[in-house]
Amino acid sequence: MNELIAIIDDEPDILQLVVLQLKKNGFRTAGLANASGFYSFLNEKSPDLVILDLMLPDIDGVEICRQLRSNPQTAKIPIIMLTARSEEFDKVLGLEIGADDYVTKPFSTRELVARVKAVLRRSQPTLSKNILKITDSLTIDLEKYIVQADGKPIALTATEFNLLKILAQKPGHVFSREHLLDQLWGEDKIVVNRTIDVHIKNLREKLGEYGSLIRNLRGVGYKLEI
Repeated sequence: MNELIAIIDDEPDILQLVVLQLKKNGFRTAGLANASGFYSFLNEKSPDLVILDLMLPDIDGVEICRQLRSNPQTAKIPIIMLTARSEEFDKVLGLEIGADDYVTKPFSTRELVARVKAVLRRSQPTLSKNILKITDSLTIDLEKYIVQADGKPIALTATEFNLLKILAQKPGHVFSREHLLDQLWGEDKIVVNRTIDVHIKNLREKLGEYGSLIRNLRGVGYKLEI
């Protein structure tokens, strides 16, 4: 990661916090307090993603988003709307005019960083329709049933492979043990919920340093956190 993220927010505390957290996660940042500053920035640089506050002192975020999408030079820049508003109308409006995601204040900086990574990942060209990219160094070949980490194949059982595929197809989504059992064995399941725990344990060990991406929510289930 070395992508350049532009953050436009007129609240100094929020702006400083987001800039700090993104830098800690390896991103380059440009913190801007208003639309005019952002447009001046665009004249010199092209960000890889924009985090855009909906309420700004000069031009509101909806109009900025609309302008970015109507300009061929900026039309493909991913946009995450950031706002204190929680009304469904505002969310739908932001997405309809081209925002890629929407985060409502107050928010978890950890969640925001995760959203940034997810939106960037979705905006990148896919390797192949058969390749599922978990991180830059961890991929799943859905056709050949091969998982690679740092360019080296990892030997997984069929159950471990399918378990990782389920988690990777919806990163951040929490799957209950019961749901995972249904996905893996369907009507033929004769195993108990804790069987999933064993497969997860083995999968984590085989993934090595990437095993920590699989997170357990006590009493709920598992998710792949990227």
